Amino acid sequence: MNILIKPIITEKATSDSELLNRYGFEVMPTANKIQIKNAVEATYGVTVTKVRTMNVRVERKTKFTKSGMQIGKTKASKKAFVQLQDGDTIDLYSNL
Repeated sequence: MNILIKPIITEKATSDSELLNRYGFEVMPTANKIQIKNAVEATYGVTVTKVRTMNVRVERKTKFTKSGMQIGKTKASKKAFVQLQDGDTIDLYSNL
């Protein structure tokens, strides 16, 4: 089972990676910080100094349309932001 699902590539995450050497990943909801650290180090061959995680809650929306009320929701997920040791980098665009 792979802990890392996909990297987070947004403007804010890209600026964090360039300025602060911090990278974001979407991870399995059951993964803890130690598992995330080991997965990033094994996958990219870098040294992780800090891992921060956040659970993204489900977002529910209701829309009133001509055919009736439409109800939808987004899936819950977990994000992890890893701080790398100075001198280490990850090339996230090579796997796209």
